[in-house]
Amino acid sequence: MKGLGDLMKKAQQMKANLDKVQEELAAKEVEASAGGGMVTAKVTGGQELVALSIEPAVIDPDDREMLEDLVRAAVNEALRKSKEMMKEEMAKITGGLPIPDIF
Repeated sequence: MKGLGDLMKKAQQMKANLDKVQEELAAKEVEASAGGGMVTAKVTGGQELVALSIEPAVIDPDDREMLEDLVRAAVNEALRKSKEMMKEEMAKITGGLPIPDIF
């Protein structure tokens, strides 16, 4: 039974460490841009879009699709960077072992 108790303690400690890292990641931001910096998106490590910047020069009422594409590209790249940051931070705790339902 001692082995099971030790295992439970380690699991609880890892869970506490994971919770702490997730909290820290929620406070970190990554940024990505599209269209040569015409559209910029900032996303937290918690996968939340916190800022979106659009240069006035890219706003063309006759070409709405281009702006939509630039926004989508910037947001998707920021989300990708955020996920990569999360994976790197979690790998430090788990020793590289994948933890289901985190990513």
